[in-house]
Amino acid sequence: MALRAGLSMFAIAVLAWVHGASAQNFPNKPIRIVVPFVAGSGADTNPRFYGPLLSKLWGQNVVVDNRPGASGVIAAMAVKTAAPDGYTLFVGSNSPITVNPVVMKDLPYDPIKDFRPIIVFGLTPVAYVVNASSPHRSIKELAGATKQSGKPISAGSYSAGYELMTAWLGSAAGIAITPVSYKGAGPVITEVLGNQIDLGVVSGDSVVELVKDGRLRALAITGTARFPVLPDVPTMEESGYPGFVGNVWSAIFVRSEVPAAIVNKLHQDFRAVMLSPEGRAYQAKRPSVDVYYTPDEMRTFVVNEYERFKKIAQAAGIKPK
Repeated sequence: MALRAGLSMFAIAVLAWVHGASAQNFPNKPIRIVVPFVAGSGADTNPRFYGPLLSKLWGQNVVVDNRPGASGVIAAMAVKTAAPDGYTLFVGSNSPITVNPVVMKDLPYDPIKDFRPIIVFGLTPVAYVVNASSPHRSIKELAGATKQSGKPISAGSYSAGYELMTAWLGSAAGIAITPVSYKGAGPVITEVLGNQIDLGVVSGDSVVELVKDGRLRALAITGTARFPVLPDVPTMEESGYPGFVGNVWSAIFVRSEVPAAIVNKLHQDFRAVMLSPEGRAYQAKRPSVDVYYTPDEMRTFVVNEYERFKKIAQAAGIKPK
């Protein structure tokens, strides 16, 4: 038994040494970053900016591989079936990581068990927006008028995550909402501007300029604090809905089997380029809230987000399809 214990400890030590040595030499070939949406989308922007900085740091090519379709399932599976060596990264966001397991039946991956977070790029609140000509200036006014009229309001969104945020508004405010689905934020905003729908449920960063120039009115945002680029817009909690918090985000993930030493190396290197002068200048121009999570803290954040969406779906009567 003593011999077995000694051999086991030796094997563990050898394995740790191998992983540590491999992390020191990592990467020694090109890195692929798989994005679950089309080129030019919000989740695509960060890897395309940081890719060249990482390539310079590593001395290796960094390739952005867009795999859109099936609400992120295609991209997620491309990473899940890749070698667990840290050379294939996944840009995970709300949809494939915390929303799909709530709204999709028989999901072929488990976002918590199959993927390991590296770093988050930032948080952006969801915004509830109306046409500037709308008589409503707050969520409370919108809810009161809707109840008085007895008619549902039409609300446009463009993914399962935003649909959940729409359903949550209806549940929290006690109003009937007719959801209208679009393929992206652009069509939602166009329809709100044209008074074709009553309300748009979109990422806060997509409407900053339109709110500032007076074409749209943001009734509320869903952050824990006011959005720095829209300081006059109240949060949902300030609007009288405690606990109504939710953000749009994207982060880098790898397969869960990737060794911890490589996970830490990736985290440190992404952090380094994000804190570089170029990275800081880029972040300063983007309407998002900078946050810092270690991989373990990011995992806790993801689990909490999943639990939040699960409760929202249950309250709204939404079942996996």
